[in-house]
Amino acid sequence: MEALVRKFGTPLYVYSADQILERLTLFQQALAHRAHLVCYAVKANSALAILRLLAARGAGFDIVSGGELERVLAAAPDAVSRVVYSGVGKTVAEIDLALRSGILAFNVESEAELDLLAARAAKLRTPARFALRVNPDVFAETHPYISTGLRQHKFGIDIRKALALYRGAAGNRWLQAYGVSFHIGSQIRSAEPFGAAMQRVGKLLAQLRRSGIELQAIDAGGGLGIDYHSEHFDAPAKVAEYAAALNQALDGFAGRLLIEPGRFLVAQAGALVARVLQVKRSGSKTFLITDAAMNDLIRPALYQAHHEIVPVQTRAGKPRIVDVVGPVCETGDFFARDRKLPPIEPGDLLALLDAGAYGMAQSSNYNTRLRPAEVLVEGARARLIRRRETMADLLAPEIL
Repeated sequence: MEALVRKFGTPLYVYSADQILERLTLFQQALAHRAHLVCYAVKANSALAILRLLAARGAGFDIVSGGELERVLAAAPDAVSRVVYSGVGKTVAEIDLALRSGILAFNVESEAELDLLAARAAKLRTPARFALRVNPDVFAETHPYISTGLRQHKFGIDIRKALALYRGAAGNRWLQAYGVSFHIGSQIRSAEPFGAAMQRVGKLLAQLRRSGIELQAIDAGGGLGIDYHSEHFDAPAKVAEYAAALNQALDGFAGRLLIEPGRFLVAQAGALVARVLQVKRSGSKTFLITDAAMNDLIRPALYQAHHEIVPVQTRAGKPRIVDVVGPVCETGDFFARDRKLPPIEPGDLLALLDAGAYGMAQSSNYNTRLRPAEVLVEGARARLIRRRETMADLLAPEIL
């Protein structure tokens, strides 16, 4: 870490290619006995180098915008036939780009979107494969901002209305009913909700079969969570539990299973490295002020999320209770409050762990701050995959 910081500065995102590929392999091996496709959720971390890395190992991609499709086209154009397109607000331009690019399928989230997709497919004379994203109305215990599978959420279609929509689409020559999809939320730690959701979707499949509609695929979405608090997270056991829950509920379905992991693949493969600028004591409080801020990693401020924080080099001495904060002009600019850490002095480096997902992807230029550089470590080799922004980058789009 110290060598990387000397070369690339701080704040700095550092990712392990080996761990990303190890996690992908866990899913591929757990589902090896059935037709499947692991579609990485690009929103978790959209670095072009990471997309190319995953595509080379056979991954597909789950996208939620035309911009994410452009990233796949730039990083791995040969993988575009393995792209599924989710999201509630697809524009005409985005749908047209996806149709022309030849993606695998659209995960359609409303009746109005299905009508729009049919119209654009007819206009371009390009058949559109689709899956209705249904809400199985299964509660997943997670943060309310990232729970998505209930009827009151903006995502998806009431599962009770799906049969009528599939029947209606059957008469349209430009629509091809490819599958059914669901996604019940993110950072879900138990496999039980996934199995329960799959069982409800299985009942829909049976209804469709009785109506003469045979789907080729089920997209079970993503959402399998990690442990942000523990050093000893058993990833293989979690994947095995998850795969078993899906397979049990899928008993009798011979089609293709699609899954959309994001966080599980990249979160624990990444760290944000920051330098301590000052150690400030105010009354009973001690603040470690770092050169990283909420604009670099917003999860603690946005979700009250926990990230383990460790010194790159540990000093001897008694641990103390500190707040780890950034320099942004917001009280909400913090990474940890009342955290017990070893002695830290100005100039020391801190690593904020498990920051590979929803870190750089959610970063901003708030307070006119330059976003960090990103480095990918592959074996013994480290390479820059995104240079640090410059002030010229920030000012370039603006007009006086």
